[in-house]
Amino acid sequence: MSDDFLYRDLPVVNKRVHRLGLAFSFGLDGDEIRQALDAGINYLFWNRLRRSEQFDVVKEALQRDRERYVLAGGPTFGWFGCGVRRGTEKLLRVFDVEYIDVCHLFWLSKMSALTRSVQKELLDLKREGLIRAIAASIHDRPRAGRLAEDSIFDLLMIRYNAAHPGAEKDIFPHYEKRRPATVAYTATRWRKLLERPDGWDGEVMTAGDCYRFCLSNPHVDVVLSGPKDAAQLAENLQALEKGPLTEEEDAWMRRFGAAVHG
Repeated sequence: MSDDFLYRDLPVVNKRVHRLGLAFSFGLDGDEIRQALDAGINYLFWNRLRRSEQFDVVKEALQRDRERYVLAGGPTFGWFGCGVRRGTEKLLRVFDVEYIDVCHLFWLSKMSALTRSVQKELLDLKREGLIRAIAASIHDRPRAGRLAEDSIFDLLMIRYNAAHPGAEKDIFPHYEKRRPATVAYTATRWRKLLERPDGWDGEVMTAGDCYRFCLSNPHVDVVLSGPKDAAQLAENLQALEKGPLTEEEDAWMRRFGAAVHG
């Protein structure tokens, strides 16, 4: 299989990334995170509020080889420009880094707002070299489509999976005008795609299938994963070795996703 499926150049940060990104909301311990980094995973999405063993390992990796890793994170809340700056500067300070690769407004309209002051502060931070790319996580697909066409965002983090493929209609067609980088999350639909729905007697998707579904779409650059242990991490990485979905795999996963969605 070509490395083109496993890796992608992310122009918004000028780095090559493994397309399986790592989120830290689940159970990997320090040694297991080191295994993930040794396997080549280098897109690190940090949204934890407290320091932990995970934090120590990530900070250690950033200090050892900053240019290898993409650190994505941001202020916990982004309602006001001053808060965006304070939260971003805190993240810089606690990780002891000179810049954040991808600075997020989390859950736009729920935990953050795209006000004039917020936009100005993000653009100022970017101009000062403290962040390299401006991003948002967003559930509102029609709005995400509009932001893809015209906004300050270099990257969008969107829900996309076999049960929720609506981005193909509401977001991706807007990329003809402007192509923001794209990170998919909730690939397993909070593990619902790993369970057999009522009335389904066929094959059931694995987590690896879910990640392959996302990454087989050319508009998706990275998909976030949250393995709970080393075994799940290894299974996910091994599944990606299969490469993009075949037409038959794509068809049954969409049927399965529709059954899960109900």
